[in-house]
Amino acid sequence: MRTMLYVLNVSALIATLVQPSGAANPEPMEKIKPVIPIKAQRFSLRDVRLLDGPFKHAMELDHRYLLSLDTERLLHNFRINAGLPSTARPLGGWEAPDVEVRGHFVGHYLSACAKMYASTGDEKLKQNASYMVAELAKCQDKLGNGYLSAYPESFIDRVEARQRVWAPWYTLHKIYAGLLDMYLLCDNKQALDVAEKMAQWAKRRVDRLTDQQMQAMLGTEHGGMNEALANLYAVSGNKEYLALSRRFNHRAVLDPLARREDRLTGLHANTQIPKIIGAAREYELTGDEAMRTTASFFWDVVTKERSYVIGGHSDGESFSPKEHLSRYLSANTTETCNTYNMLKLTEHLFQWDPKAEYADYYERALYNHILASQNPETGMTCYYVPLRSGSRKVFSTPNGSFWCCTGTGVENHAQYGEGIYFHDAKGIFLNLFIASELRWKSKGITLRQETQFPEAGSSRISFTCERPVELAIRVRHPSWVTSGFRITLNGRSISDSSNPGSYATISRTWKTGDTLEISLPMTLRTEAFKDDSHRLAFLYGPIVLCGEVAPRSPAPDIVSPSGHVVDAIAPVIGKPLCFTGSAKRFCVPGKEKGSEVSLNPFYRMSDRNYAVYFDVLSPEQFKAKEEAQAEQIARRKEIASRLVDEVLPGDRRSERIHRFVGETTYDGGFGDR
Repeated sequence: MRTMLYVLNVSALIATLVQPSGAANPEPMEKIKPVIPIKAQRFSLRDVRLLDGPFKHAMELDHRYLLSLDTERLLHNFRINAGLPSTARPLGGWEAPDVEVRGHFVGHYLSACAKMYASTGDEKLKQNASYMVAELAKCQDKLGNGYLSAYPESFIDRVEARQRVWAPWYTLHKIYAGLLDMYLLCDNKQALDVAEKMAQWAKRRVDRLTDQQMQAMLGTEHGGMNEALANLYAVSGNKEYLALSRRFNHRAVLDPLARREDRLTGLHANTQIPKIIGAAREYELTGDEAMRTTASFFWDVVTKERSYVIGGHSDGESFSPKEHLSRYLSANTTETCNTYNMLKLTEHLFQWDPKAEYADYYERALYNHILASQNPETGMTCYYVPLRSGSRKVFSTPNGSFWCCTGTGVENHAQYGEGIYFHDAKGIFLNLFIASELRWKSKGITLRQETQFPEAGSSRISFTCERPVELAIRVRHPSWVTSGFRITLNGRSISDSSNPGSYATISRTWKTGDTLEISLPMTLRTEAFKDDSHRLAFLYGPIVLCGEVAPRSPAPDIVSPSGHVVDAIAPVIGKPLCFTGSAKRFCVPGKEKGSEVSLNPFYRMSDRNYAVYFDVLSPEQFKAKEEAQAEQIARRKEIASRLVDEVLPGDRRSERIHRFVGETTYDGGFGDR
């Protein structure tokens, strides 16, 4: 038997629509196929099952939360808006009855239930979500014109008139997306019917607007309406929806990107990404090269020039000046929705020009932002993942938050299975080293990946085949494995000339009992800002590390005459991925002695204050910093001596004494406040 090895600079995180399982001669779920070449496809979530590990744990917590949600409470605002009775207790946070984006989470809920059903086979989730679809259809029928929302249609009047209103089309986009996921993953034809009625209503609304009026309206956040309508065109075949999708293209943002101009600074970050995903989908369905340039240029700029070490971006929800990115580290960095959407965009780009750098970004963002955004004890999720030194993650509450990132959050942890394996006509791409099992029914093979990655730098792949099958197995050689990458086949080493950031391909006829062993040596390294080489973070392999710091205390600096820092970090024996920073190098201004710093995986940090970035200073610079800090302390004391009174929002005693009141407000943690 002949074993052949190739090196391919390709990847395959490609999103394609799936077919319902178990149906006899089912109708195609996608009537309109892409007009561009599809070079690789992801497997359906139905084909992948997670095995024990951090991702399965995260998925199980999310699964439990989805089952805990009361469908009657989720439906309450929709029924009230439609004039139908509801005795349910309203939810809080962004789903409260007086919040303008109420109803957005219901769209996310439908998507999450559909994805979790596909990932686990839990019929209860499908039943709950199908009940929601049926009840939403009743609300739509009661309204009578195809409109469906938890707020009155007058909100659309207001956004058309350029009056103040919070993102009504954004909220509708989530409902469209949830209905389409229910159709595609749960074979719920009623969901498609409701979505088409909504689209016909939308067409009647915008047909009466001139292009100028339409573009003015799109200045208000509208999510990925262009993507949702393009997807609806693909499954229905109705060309009206494609034309409607194009009307939702926001030219003020898309046109400069098509000319490869970066005008993103100051823009609300997550408002833009869904527009770009819509442009990517339109490119697939039309072949419009301007849409391809828009999407690929945006991805390059955001991931290479505007992102932080964890793979996320934005500060205070906006694109900060990329020339000074190191200065923008607040308690409100890296909105989680942004990375949810960037991973969707990344999958599209693989479809057109598969490159290993896309898979490297996907892995980094998945481990260090998406996984890190969930509380590993409660399953609750972050809005922001703050990177300011001394910050602490703030998580949602079960029934009182429902932020935008609560919505994308319940989807994030339901869809881990779709990023691991991909395929083309020749074989399988192994992109992520996550414990899992893949069943490729049409080929009659089961591939089982057993790994403790990232706690161990290795993975074992075993095959069960109904019959011998000829396939190419492409194993990703990560960019962070600079030496020691090795593959053995049935215990024998394979000659490998692959480079970091490429794929090693083993082509042979596979049979039951065949195994691959993959060695993935990880090393400690630093990554600095482009605009400040002395402000840096630590990584071990693809895993970002963070240091624990005391609450309301400054993070330590690294004091080094030579600027070398890695030699001050030592692994903790018996604790994978854990390190200790030497007290000789890690120093806090104002303290006579340095102190050891524990460096641990950022994705595990949930209940303590931390630092991800550290400043590297010379002894002279550190002394100057201490002097400046002493002056600031003296100044604060001088001001305090003249202080007459102060009000502390969030402090109940201070609010009560000062009769502090608010209108249309709710309390709770947000950012680090």
